[in-house]
Amino acid sequence: MKIIEPPRDPARRKRDLLARLEKEMDVWVATADADGVPCLVPLWFVWHGESLWLATRPTTPTGRNLRDGRRTRLALGDTQDVVLVDGDVRMYAADEVPADAAAAFTGKTGWDPLSDENPYVYFQVRPRTVQARNGEHEMRGRYLLRDGVWVV
Repeated sequence: MKIIEPPRDPARRKRDLLARLEKEMDVWVATADADGVPCLVPLWFVWHGESLWLATRPTTPTGRNLRDGRRTRLALGDTQDVVLVDGDVRMYAADEVPADAAAAFTGKTGWDPLSDENPYVYFQVRPRTVQARNGEHEMRGRYLLRDGVWVV
């Protein structure tokens, strides 16, 4: 594939990233257990309060890994238009989740995990780093957030 578009400037990349976080429903969630066994699943998410919020059952491998490892890598898009988020994780039980985060999740997805007959918990992912690139020509300048601080 021949690249014909110039790389986006950092401000445009951040705008595009924030628009994607508002629009897209699914994110790939990568975790590992204590033995380093990887797990990769798609989950619904919402971008709320400078964090990504996920919901899953606490008994799934992903739920256990997020709870115990307290770190994750999230990915949006394909290999030509990718967003990678490395973040710190905090688990919230049903009676602990901030009401505005739960409402934002339900508002975006149309599903309320707290009303499900199976127990669900929420996970807040606070980004430590965010990379965004649309093609190889955008490798330079791909970091939009480092050490939890926006660089653009």
